[in-house]
Amino acid sequence: MGGSLQPAVFFDRDGVLNVDSEYLFEIDKFLWIYGAIEAVKAVNDAGYLAFVITNQSGVARGLYEEADIHRLHDWMASQLAARGARIDAFEYCPFHPDGLVDRYRRVSDRRKPQPGMIMDLLKTFPVDVSRSFVVGDRPSDIEAARAAGLTGHVFVDGNLRDFILPLLANG
Repeated sequence: MGGSLQPAVFFDRDGVLNVDSEYLFEIDKFLWIYGAIEAVKAVNDAGYLAFVITNQSGVARGLYEEADIHRLHDWMASQLAARGARIDAFEYCPFHPDGLVDRYRRVSDRRKPQPGMIMDLLKTFPVDVSRSFVVGDRPSDIEAARAAGLTGHVFVDGNLRDFILPLLANG
């Protein structure tokens, strides 16, 4: 049974895969981080699962709808597919305790720094936790990783592929 487990990389989205522009949901404002598509492909080629875990409080704040997130993630997936890369699952948290939209105004264990999105993926996919890690750009990403029993790596800037390759080699 243990042989069927796969290592995984859990990517934060804004600031890691794409340039973080406040409350991004429009495809025409989306900019891939340098080397991001190549990084996802490197993760795929190394036999790792690739996941996105992203807080999307803009939904709770009334700035956009969940459908907008799905549209953007579908577009990202098609861009990746065109380059032979894939994300195995996109997870997001639309909730925020200070939200303006009633049905999204709440504390959620899926909102980083809580590990809920990671834990849900661990329940759904056969992940080898010991060889998996989170790549984020904020303390909340690293805290979520730690709470889920994973290592967290902070990506600041530069080429994401160059950042990821040594981490995959260590796995």
